[in-house]
Amino acid sequence: MLKDPHRQFLDYLESHQLKCTTQRLLVLDVMLNSDRHLTVEEAHIIAREFDDGIGLTTVYRTLKLLVEAGLVLSHRYKNDVIHYERADTSKHHDHIICQECGEVLEVVDDDIEKLQEKLAKRHGYALYSHRLYMYGVCPACLDREEE
Repeated sequence: MLKDPHRQFLDYLESHQLKCTTQRLLVLDVMLNSDRHLTVEEAHIIAREFDDGIGLTTVYRTLKLLVEAGLVLSHRYKNDVIHYERADTSKHHDHIICQECGEVLEVVDDDIEKLQEKLAKRHGYALYSHRLYMYGVCPACLDREEE
C-alpha cells in the first residue's frame, strides 16, 4: 500500500529535522493537484493564488525537498529549464518536448513500450524502468513559423 503523500512529506521533513510549514504543504498540494509539468515560476504563480506572501525561493526550495522525498520528479529538458511533475509511478508516460516554446506533452503508447522491452531483451537486459524524451516543434510553433 502506498503511503499518503502528505504523511510521506511530513516523515521526510521530520527525519531531516526540518519544519513543516503551511507554505511547504501548499507547494506539495500545488504539485499533487497539477495535471501537467510545472516550472518553479508556474508553481509559484499557482501557490500565490492561495498565499500571496509565498516567495519564489520558498517554492524552489520546497520543490527540491519534494524531489528528495520522492514525491516529485524533476526534468531538465533541452531548453535547460527544470520542469517538475508528480512522481506517480502508476501512470508511466513518455515526453515530447517543443524545442521552441518548451511545451511538454505527456504521451503513452503501447507499441513504444513493447518496442523498448524488445530492444532491451535483444541486448540481454532486463528492463526495470526507462524515460523517453522526444524533441521537436509543437503545432503552435510550427504555425507561427509559417506566418
